[in-house]
Amino acid sequence: MKIAVTRLAGKEKSDASRCAEYGYACYSVHPLRSELRESEITAFIGAVHGGKFNCIFFTSALPAKIIAPRLKTFPRVIAIGPQTAKELEQHHVTCETLGSFYSKDFVPYLGEWIKGKHIGIPRADVPNPALLDAITAAGGIVHEFRCYGLKPTGEHLATTDADAILFTSAMSYTKARWTPRPDLLVMAIGDITAAAMRKGGTSPSVVGDGSLEGTLKALNAYIETRERI
Repeated sequence: MKIAVTRLAGKEKSDASRCAEYGYACYSVHPLRSELRESEITAFIGAVHGGKFNCIFFTSALPAKIIAPRLKTFPRVIAIGPQTAKELEQHHVTCETLGSFYSKDFVPYLGEWIKGKHIGIPRADVPNPALLDAITAAGGIVHEFRCYGLKPTGEHLATTDADAILFTSAMSYTKARWTPRPDLLVMAIGDITAAAMRKGGTSPSVVGDGSLEGTLKALNAYIETRERI
């Protein structure tokens, strides 16, 4: 099976090897591109070096990749998943990793510690009011830096040679130009993406746990179930 995986250009470097471990081939399609905002990045790094934060939360691998090489000192750092943690650690930024792939689990992870703490979040210019409200409700002080924007590429996703397509974020689905086919298996990387897809009229056959590996495991389970029917 060949899977078309929605990615920002440059974020797909390990997809092929990770898919191969589960017996699948894959290639990247790009509904979105990133636009870095150097002024925001510089402001965030300046705030870190100025000791403004008690904790930094990296919600995806891209800001980690951009910012980690420029950090000289840092407070407590939380990564949303192992790929984000890998980007940080290869630049010698020590971090903790959430046990799930959802930002909603950030506040429960910190627990009572978050009260009165300043939390720095470098992220995309995509609203996430649930995360910000949860931090505030728990007594934390949130500082959000929108370090890059996500813009539609306008490309029609090349799925002619694919047996399946995996949407890796809600926005990668809502901004995608693609042509559904009856024989094209549609997958969502996690619950949030799946909800956006259903709202848009597409019901994913496979829903992962927020990670590529989790989605591939769910795909294997789906195939096994179909074969038993």
